[in-house]
Order: sequence, then structure tokens, then C-alpha cells
Amino acid sequence: MIPLPLAVSALLLLPAFTAADPIHIPIKRRSGWAATHMDHLAAAEFMRNRYGYLNKNGSAATAKRMERRASAQSLNFVNQQGDSSYFGTVQIGTPPQSFNVILDTGSSDLWVADTQCVNCDQGTPLFNPQQSSTFKQQRNNPTPINYGSGNVAGFISTETVSMGNFSLQNQGFLSVESVSDQLLAGSVSGIMGLAFGAISSTGATPFWQGLANSKQLTAAEMGFWLTRFRGTRFKEEEPGGSFTLGGTNSSLFQGEIEFLPMAGPSQPSFWLLGVSAVTVQGKNLAVATGNNALAAIDTGTTLIGGPSEDVANLWNAVPGSAKVPSMPGFWSFPCTTTVSISMAFGGKLWPISPQDMNLGAATDGSRRCLGGIFDLTLGSNIEANSGNPSWVVGDTFLKNVYSVYRADPLSVGFAQLSDLAGSSGAPSDGPRTSGTSGRSPTASGTFFASLLLVMALLPFL
Repeated sequence: MIPLPLAVSALLLLPAFTAADPIHIPIKRRSGWAATHMDHLAAAEFMRNRYGYLNKNGSAATAKRMERRASAQSLNFVNQQGDSSYFGTVQIGTPPQSFNVILDTGSSDLWVADTQCVNCDQGTPLFNPQQSSTFKQQRNNPTPINYGSGNVAGFISTETVSMGNFSLQNQGFLSVESVSDQLLAGSVSGIMGLAFGAISSTGATPFWQGLANSKQLTAAEMGFWLTRFRGTRFKEEEPGGSFTLGGTNSSLFQGEIEFLPMAGPSQPSFWLLGVSAVTVQGKNLAVATGNNALAAIDTGTTLIGGPSEDVANLWNAVPGSAKVPSMPGFWSFPCTTTVSISMAFGGKLWPISPQDMNLGAATDGSRRCLGGIFDLTLGSNIEANSGNPSWVVGDTFLKNVYSVYRADPLSVGFAQLSDLAGSSGAPSDGPRTSGTSGRSPTASGTFFASLLLVMALLPFL
């Protein structure tokens, strides 16, 4: 695939617009290598830990509510490690220093590695507090943030933080001095959490909420288009789609956005919806309801995880599927099988491309392929009214829709991708009797979609 550095750079050099004038800049993805089964296992552990299904020893535990302290712009966005994560750029400090951060609707903290980091890779860009006149730090109490695949630790700080034309002074963030190897790679320096302050480890108001509170956003919403490179050859950085802060990008979807009211506790934490229907190979699957159907919509995780019984029933409906003994919670199926799955959250059924359901060979040279939906809960019981999700819907699903996260009223929306964005197929109004996940873009299709998007947006810039 041919990258678009010149086109993207040209857009980035154009004059800034006011908050009332939306700008639309293609984002990129970071890649570098094809994910292995160990990468997928690490992704599952990350998700289980994030949502309370692992204890400190890494074994399954009873789920409990995680307790932590409590005008539009489309921004540069990158696809990393073959659709494993997506990142954009944030500016921190005075004068501003630019850093790539994973854009994560499943967490609420902003953190970046700084020049005091003792174990960061030499290639990781680091924030230099000494070069900023607005940096303040509390060094009396080191603060950790734990993930299933690693952790970071540092000190709570405040700084001027900007994305595009939006800026906040005294934004709280974690200036990180220690980080697990698995959490940073290549040009990524940290994470920007886009969920709610109730689950912030630092106690800081998330950046997007601060912008909404200060009335900088024309609309208190964020929109995502995520590209797909799974199953193709890819370079270290690839176009990742588009992140729109403060509105949506109408060139990337067709038809109406189906907004669904937030589920879960009255105090928002994650972006939660209730799973209402799942179809497998065109047939309706009986799934749990109520508290056992809560789903976190999470751009910061790669796969789809679900409750044990539902996931087992799902794969039992795929001919030839079987558990993978070496990977707890994962299933495999014959690589010749096309797995067609759709999900609904109270409205339309949204098809998932078979490319996203197939994670590649379960082992080197195997004719069995790993499935993109795994057992998240590993048999754990979910406490009544805990608000803890039993489903986590990550990029395996989100690459197939244009997704919108709206604060007023609290809701999550999905829309069919436009042809420009590489539509994966139209939704249906109910369980399917004969299923297909529609078409999905090839690597060259993604390139031409990105190029057309740049050309289409130039008149507005």
C-alpha cells in the first residue's frame, strides 16, 4: 500500500479554523507486524482486567464494579499493529510538544511518558516538563494505572493540552516515569481516555468532558471511523480513519445515525449499551438479557468479549468450531468457513465483516483460524446492579460502523459506513434468516478511500 504522507502533511499545515468550522483530517494507524496468537491472548487479558474479570494473579474472579476517583474537528488518526489500536496527536505544554496517544473510549485518563521514564524504548517520544512554562506536578504520591497486559506509574500533573483548535489550561494528566513494554511501541507515547470521570485513576476530568464543560464543542459528541488492514500487508503506519471531536463527519456515513440511550448506572462510567440480539450464520442466537447484557463500546480494545454461556453458544453455532486449549476463552474454526455474525443493541442488526471475525491461523501452519469473539468472563458471576459490563465491543465490531459517542443526551450511535469509508454492509431491522456480512475493503480500497477523502475535503480547508 502507498502511504499518504504528503497529502496528510499538507492538510496539517493549513491554517487553523474556529470551533464553529469543522475540519476533517485523515488519521493513520500504526502497525509493523502481524498480530500473533500471543498478542490476541494479551489483548483478552487486557480487556478482562480493565472490566474487573481478573484478580491480581491473573485468574478469573467474580466481577465487581470498578471503583476509581471520580464545533467539530476531525483529527489525525493512525491504525496500529494490524487493527490492534488506533491513535491520534495531542499537544502538551507551553510551547506545545506533540505526542501520539491511543484514543480510548474504554478509559478516562490522559497519560504520556516523560523524560524521567526509566524503561521507555529509545524510539518513544517523551514529554519534557523542563521545556514547558505551564507544567505543574504533585510529587508527593506516585500514581499507578494497571492494565491486564501491563501498567504505568508516574505523578499527577497539570498542563495546557490541545487537540486541533481545542485547548484547556490546567488539564490533569499522568506524567509517566515507568511503563510496561507491552503498552508503548513505535511512535505512541501514551493514551487519551474518552470515557467518563467516574473511572479516572487520576481524578482528573477527561479532556473531552472539559471541552464540553467549557462550551468549546459545537456538539458534545465524538465520531470514529476505523480502517481495516487485517488480512493484508501493512507498513509501520497506515491511514487509520477519522476521529471527529465535537460533531460528526457526514462524508463517512450514509443514512441516519441510530442513537441508542446509554445503559448501566445513573452515574456514567463506560459508554454502555445493552446487547439485544446476535445472529450467527444468519440465525438468531439466544443471549442473556438485563444486567448480563451490558456492553462497553470500547475503541481502545481490539476484540469482542462476551459472557461465557453466550460465547459458547455462539461458537457452537459455527460448524467445526472448538475451544483452543492453550488460549483460555478462545475458539477456533476451519479456515475455509466464512463466519457471519451481526449484533444489535436495541435497534438494527449491524453485520461484522468475516475478515474481522478471522484472526488468522490459530497456530503456525494450522488450517484452523482463531475467532474474533472470546469468553470475557470465564465463568464469573456478575453481581446484580453492579453496572459491570459482561460484553466488551471493541474494534472487531467498530471497524464495521461509524460510531458516535454523545453526552447530551447520553447515547451511543451507529451508522452505515459510506462507500468512501469502505462500507461493510447495510444493517437490518431484525434477526436475519440468511446472513452475509457484506463486502469489506481491501488494502488498495482503503488507500483509494483515504485519497478520495483528502481530495473531497480540500475545498472545505
